[in-house]
Amino acid sequence: MKLFQEQEIKIYNSLSGKKETFTPITEGYVGMYVCGPTVYSNVHLGNVRTFMSFDTIFRYLKHLGYKVRYVRNITDAGHLENDADVGEDRIAKKARIEEIEPMEVVQRYTVDFHNILNTFNFLPPSIEPTATGHIIEQIELIKSIIKNGFAYEVNGSVYFDVHKFDETNNYGVLSKRKLDDLIHNTRGLEGQSDKKNPQDFALWKKAEPQHIMRWPSPWSDGFPGWHLECTAMSTKYLGDHFDIHGGGMDLKFPHHECEIAQNKAAKGQAPVNFWMHANMLIMNGKKMAKSTGNFILPTEIFTGNNPHITKSFTPSVARFFMLQAHYRSILDFTNNGLLASEKGFNRLMDAVKGIDTLQTTNSTSFNVLDWKKKCYDAMNDDFNTPILIANLFEAAKHVNQIKEGKATISAKDLELLKSTMHTFVFDVLALKDQASEIDSKSNKLSGTVELLIKLRQEARANKNFNLSDKIRDELLEMGIQLNDSKEGTSFSTN
Repeated sequence: MKLFQEQEIKIYNSLSGKKETFTPITEGYVGMYVCGPTVYSNVHLGNVRTFMSFDTIFRYLKHLGYKVRYVRNITDAGHLENDADVGEDRIAKKARIEEIEPMEVVQRYTVDFHNILNTFNFLPPSIEPTATGHIIEQIELIKSIIKNGFAYEVNGSVYFDVHKFDETNNYGVLSKRKLDDLIHNTRGLEGQSDKKNPQDFALWKKAEPQHIMRWPSPWSDGFPGWHLECTAMSTKYLGDHFDIHGGGMDLKFPHHECEIAQNKAAKGQAPVNFWMHANMLIMNGKKMAKSTGNFILPTEIFTGNNPHITKSFTPSVARFFMLQAHYRSILDFTNNGLLASEKGFNRLMDAVKGIDTLQTTNSTSFNVLDWKKKCYDAMNDDFNTPILIANLFEAAKHVNQIKEGKATISAKDLELLKSTMHTFVFDVLALKDQASEIDSKSNKLSGTVELLIKLRQEARANKNFNLSDKIRDELLEMGIQLNDSKEGTSFSTN
């Protein structure tokens, strides 16, 4: 029996506004799509938090034995400034400013995105499609929407007819917004007179002469609207009806609302059973913004090179900090919060390492099976990582009590405690004991340098001074200085 057959997961569904029991469309299989980054700048910490939430969900579903197809896209075209139907493509703008090709911008920041996520110990998605790699699919989707009477073409651009759609459907089903309210709150348009209504959104935009990124279509040389790519790619790889669609809270409207409308207009059905939204990351009680200086890059956390923090922190400490808040809660990123998380993280890692040193007896003074169930119950309750972490600290307390002789554990329960701790700490939460990794690397470095010192001594004994000097000089270039004395040769690093 698979674990998922024993565990009942409840997920907060943004569509219904309540927790619902998760039952996949096909037993044993989960299709999950998450909106990925627009690769025109370095990935910011708020993005990292969103993707970390879904990485943890991905890991837990896999742990339960589900076969998960996790699709996370790369937006490399068609995303205009301010998410509007007018303006300049963000990638093309960056390319113009830096005087490079748009695909150079895409490559640079896609590599940065992957590097940062790898540093935080993310699993790669099953499929990572790009918008530019699916232009044909997007064009075909537009054709279907036009054929079904929910889109219109004007001067080479194609727009989704929100009013027409709302006559037979509910535009606002996800965000709970009413079209009448949207009409009332819409200001006068500038440069958007091609639209029938202000609420209509672009499916295809005719490219102006200066627009670099463009593709041929039945309507014009142009580019697809931002909302369209996710509808095209999610349904291509997960089918017209799939289990989970996730993203940041800021995408609920209009992006995800438009995805639902597009899918219904093209295929006649809602695409997703569960809509999941991760909440925002703020800093020192305020929105992160480069314009105010209230922001921090992921790399600055690792180096400590930011005025908002007093020291450097490992990626696992930063990950631990973010997982201590529920994914649907606003998280305030502060130096004090990181410092507290570092202490907690070290305490947890000490307990995990301490399990191997415990002495066993014939009895156990706490119920390990009940504790294990509490760990699963936490993750089954809408992936509640803060409660899971609290349960892990409960186990850490018992480990310390056993060490001190104030509690006991049997060999069977010790094995269960160890395997469960390892499962949730390393496999599900994806934390790493990076202090041990640093010590291991330091030991390997010491061993390597000691070997080179020995080879240098042999070279000097054989009067091969050229080789002796070369070893010394090349080590110095790498920041390793050899210190010769009567007692022998030692080394120091710069």
